[in-house]
Amino acid sequence: MLLLSITTAYTGLELTFFSGVYGTCIGAVNKFGAEEKSLIGLSGIFIGIGEILGGSLFGLLSKNNRFGRNPVVLLGTLVHFVAFYLIFLNMPGDAPIAPLEGTDSSAYIKSSKEVAIFCSFLLGLGDSCFNTQLLSMLGFLYAEDSAPAFAVFKFVQSICAAVAFFYSNYLLLHWQLLLMVVFGFFGTVSFFAVEWEAAAIVARGSDYRSI
Repeated sequence: MLLLSITTAYTGLELTFFSGVYGTCIGAVNKFGAEEKSLIGLSGIFIGIGEILGGSLFGLLSKNNRFGRNPVVLLGTLVHFVAFYLIFLNMPGDAPIAPLEGTDSSAYIKSSKEVAIFCSFLLGLGDSCFNTQLLSMLGFLYAEDSAPAFAVFKFVQSICAAVAFFYSNYLLLHWQLLLMVVFGFFGTVSFFAVEWEAAAIVARGSDYRSI
């Protein structure tokens, strides 16, 4: 559970980012023109599309997955890292802490509405990869007594989401992205370790049944 808490902490950080911080960043970029505020709602829609697509693909079809949960989590990590890199290039660094009037700062590339909305989709897709596999893992490891395990999961996720909301008002965008990359990397490694142990449990169980 301690190892899974690292992965859970990452889901809390990125939950705050895509649900609160990223929409604020999009709405603060004056170079998007008069449509900048309407892009916030469109961003939320594409996050939802990514969540639905990922949830249906990796949740409903997980019973036919012969490779375990690790490939899905790895895919989620890669999708998020690509999204973070594109956001880093496409958004001004001071977007999360910009004043009400917005920011006229330049990003590393010319800020693109299409790239911003595409990143929203990637954030939703990656989040669904993590959440479906984390819930699946908890249900498998703690099948006999799942309520405390899910309570710890929600506790750690909510605490980290609250911490992320706090620092999002003070840190520039690239520092927030770097923090999520670090937590995402170690969270993925810790999930792999738990999945390998879960596979060993299944193997031992099949050996016992064959005796």
